[in-house]
Amino acid sequence: MAFFRNRAVNLLNLHFALHAIAVAGGGAFLLVYLVKADVPPHAALLSIALVLLGRFLVRPFLVGFAIRFGMRPLLIFGTVLTALQYPLLAEVEGIGTVLVLLVALSAIGDTIYWTCYHAYYASIGDDAHRGHQLGAREAFAALISVASPLVTGWLLAGAGPRMAFGVNGVVALLAAAPLFFAPDVTVQRTAPSPLKAARRSMVLFAADGWMAAGYLMVWQLALFKALGESFIAFGGALAVAALSAAIVGPLLGRWIDGGQGQRAVIYTAAVFATVIFARAIATNNAALAVAANAAGALVGALYMPTLMTAVYTDAKNSSCPFRFHVATEGAWDLGGALGLLVAAGFAYAGLPYWLSISLALAGISLNVAALRGYYGPRPTETASVAESG
Repeated sequence: MAFFRNRAVNLLNLHFALHAIAVAGGGAFLLVYLVKADVPPHAALLSIALVLLGRFLVRPFLVGFAIRFGMRPLLIFGTVLTALQYPLLAEVEGIGTVLVLLVALSAIGDTIYWTCYHAYYASIGDDAHRGHQLGAREAFAALISVASPLVTGWLLAGAGPRMAFGVNGVVALLAAAPLFFAPDVTVQRTAPSPLKAARRSMVLFAADGWMAAGYLMVWQLALFKALGESFIAFGGALAVAALSAAIVGPLLGRWIDGGQGQRAVIYTAAVFATVIFARAIATNNAALAVAANAAGALVGALYMPTLMTAVYTDAKNSSCPFRFHVATEGAWDLGGALGLLVAAGFAYAGLPYWLSISLALAGISLNVAALRGYYGPRPTETASVAESG
């Protein structure tokens, strides 16, 4: 297993797995807890849209800090800031000062964390084994975080939000530990045409952000409602999905590295569209909703390695991976914010959740076109490596 020989990637995957425990617990309960804390659904969706718009505004300022400090210290700082979001979430009571502070902290923390994480992963990963490494990352993160939503749901129901989100905050803070043993990656002061190299990935991320608004965020509210707004039932549904992802996660990365990228794109699009449709029709049935949520494991196993193999490889071969991901993450923010603003408008108008979930279908065709362009025949060495493994 040559893809396990990269010590830096292994450390980053360990960090991501610990971070995923908090995300699968506290992060996955963010929207549904806001609703239970007397924030109307449309206002909860609008809050996340404001986080994304804030991220878009903050992100360009990161380049100067990355040049001065390097990626690893910024990633550690971003990890700490994301950990602080969880205890603050526990203090939200309706629309007020605490919610505004949460939006501001999330915008800054998420911007630093995700920009640095993606750029760092792209820089230290191996082109020839990237699909394997991503498949292993997704599977390990899913496996180690299976119990997290169950524990968070149980703690919310029995011990209250301060205990539930406090535990997730501590785990998120511990996720910084492996990063202290990883190498630093510097960011050069100047880079020629970073936006030109990022165009395809900006399209991919903008479409992904749009899809995430309905497929992930609105779906969480729909699933919570279908399960009778029970934290324990919601956590159980998330745990079933995480276990499913851990089982099927490693399969596609090996397939991509073996030269089946074009086929993977088509299968991924078909499965993704099917699961979106299933979630749209399952919003009023608990059993169907749990099944549709678990089916998301197939999307994760197929989609994430297919998408991120293309993005990380293009980033590593760009003039500056960090600036590359400033551009792509900014595109994701705009796509996600637009999707959430539409969904918030639908919710305010009293329209059913399935309409917003169905909007995710609009992003699939864009991603298919861009990904087929990446995995198709290319007269470059990078293409040869990515397709032949």
